[in-house]
Amino acid sequence: MLLAGDVGGTKTVLGIFSQDQGPGRPLAVKTYPSAAYPGLDAIVEEFLASVHLPVQRACFDVAGPVAGGRAELTNLPWKPLRESALADALGLGSVRLLNDLEAIALGITQLPSRDLRVLHRRKPAPGGTIAVVAPGTGLGEAFCTWDGHRYVPHPSEGGHGDFAPGNQREADLLAWLRRRHGHVSWELVCSGMGIPNLYDFLVENGSAEPEKVAERIATAPDRTRAIVEAGLDQGSGSALCAEVLELFAGILGAEAGNMALTVLATGGIYLAGGIPPAILPVLRGGRFLERLHDKGRLSAIVAAMPVSVVTGQAALIGAATAGFG
Repeated sequence: MLLAGDVGGTKTVLGIFSQDQGPGRPLAVKTYPSAAYPGLDAIVEEFLASVHLPVQRACFDVAGPVAGGRAELTNLPWKPLRESALADALGLGSVRLLNDLEAIALGITQLPSRDLRVLHRRKPAPGGTIAVVAPGTGLGEAFCTWDGHRYVPHPSEGGHGDFAPGNQREADLLAWLRRRHGHVSWELVCSGMGIPNLYDFLVENGSAEPEKVAERIATAPDRTRAIVEAGLDQGSGSALCAEVLELFAGILGAEAGNMALTVLATGGIYLAGGIPPAILPVLRGGRFLERLHDKGRLSAIVAAMPVSVVTGQAALIGAATAGFG
């Protein structure tokens, strides 16, 4: 019996898997708000006490870099996680940690078609490299390469690379963010933490917002969720929030295209994380694909790559796959 977990800045999803059933069929799954707990061990202990299923080992993917059995969680105030310390604290024979995007990339290769939403239907090259761009609380990136027998996942921290504007408005956005943050990464404009930045930039540069909507967003416990909901709700009267989502879609398209060129993703481009499934109508609207394919002399190469949004639990499946592997 294996305990697998997807540990993110917003939520932690835990599942128990058996060798017989495999990583696609968990025996039990529960989701917990990460920030409500002092550490991963507290969540795991609560979960195991509720499901009453014995486990001997665990594999967790985490939102942050992993090296030497130690993980720093980028968007959580927890102390660093260590494989040996977690195994001791939880009474398990072994614990493995891997980067969350590495797990997502591995999980995508196991997902059924029902867990994908196609944005750009093209035929993937057999054994072609797969690119993953995942805006959630932060911005994660990863890729998978074919070794002749199976896909091998590779983590990346490309979301912390320098944001490059593609037009004058984005250049103004870059200058505005530099005054506030110094270094401006793609994560600052293309993630859950980035959406309020886009909103505030537009407000400070003269975009109008209905007073009722502005008050709701200002007092919301989760500004990102409030902005997304108002932007998708045509009855909200918030043209500003809709503009935020269009700006976001263009920036996501530009960076997804960058990642696709970097790894030559002829096997497909996959959008994971919590935001893409939530804004599917916006991503289908044209701005995303327009910016994705706007790559100068190499535009035709990117336009030949299939693009899908991941709606299933790729990270959890990937963690379970790695745990059994």
